[in-house]
Amino acid sequence: MSTIKVDVVSAEESLFSGEAKFVALPGEAGELGVLPGHTPLITRIRPGTVKIVFPDGKEESIFVAGGLLEIQPSQVTVLSDTAIRAEDLDEAKALEARKRAEESLSNAKSQEELAVVQAELEILAAQAMAARRLQKTTGRH
Repeated sequence: MSTIKVDVVSAEESLFSGEAKFVALPGEAGELGVLPGHTPLITRIRPGTVKIVFPDGKEESIFVAGGLLEIQPSQVTVLSDTAIRAEDLDEAKALEARKRAEESLSNAKSQEELAVVQAELEILAAQAMAARRLQKTTGRH
């Protein structure tokens, strides 16, 4: 069976490096699926979940707060400022952080502050959604 090397890296650490048979990511224009031999591509990704399917069929999910994706025929590299393993996601914490960000939104004094808070809200909403999906698929609470 053919595999592809996958690296998921945040500003703080390398979260994953290994072989996979398939990778799904949140592209800017929609979901991207990557198989071994994929055409080279460099693109931005939006906040969401990177799903890595191992050769044995097991899966790992990593939440990314957007970033860059580079695809080569034998390698996928995901670079994100923030990345969190799915099992470390906490929906309650994400929702609480979102509430604080919404309060900051009402206090924003400039277009720049407004843009920063809106981007943070988008990331937190995606993080809470990823945590909720994980809870549904694994039965974890």
